[in-house]
Amino acid sequence: MALEIERKFLLKNDTWKPLIKEEILIKQGYLNSEKERTVRVRTYGDKGVITIKGKNNNLTRKEFEYPIPLADVMEILELAEMPIIEKTRFIVINDGNTWEIDVFKGVNKGLVVAEIELESETEKFEIPDWIGEEVSADPKYYNASLIKHPFTAWN
Repeated sequence: MALEIERKFLLKNDTWKPLIKEEILIKQGYLNSEKERTVRVRTYGDKGVITIKGKNNNLTRKEFEYPIPLADVMEILELAEMPIIEKTRFIVINDGNTWEIDVFKGVNKGLVVAEIELESETEKFEIPDWIGEEVSADPKYYNASLIKHPFTAWN
């Protein structure tokens, strides 16, 4: 069984930018965005993927991800719940850990979050000085929630 263990944080500043190793443009759409399960398709640069995720249990959830043709993703995005999530993902290496920093666009412009995937919920890791408040347990920061309540509509 495939599991995703992820922690998500807001950022304090931009001092992570010199650590960027890769930049990837992402468009993703949800075919199902219920909290019990999500099904999404995503462009990941020049690749396409479909992902099925189960309900969160603390920081862990089932995740199944498979490559699909990019042309299929573009067609499926037309069937997806609106709006489409658009973001640039920056891959940052800090203290041997890989961080994914998502800078959102469109109706979620202004939102920037950092994620780290772990091997266990109790895994220890260095928290860089550019990391701010942890929002792992706050569902409003889930991508599937951002299509229903976009960041630009928050008070």
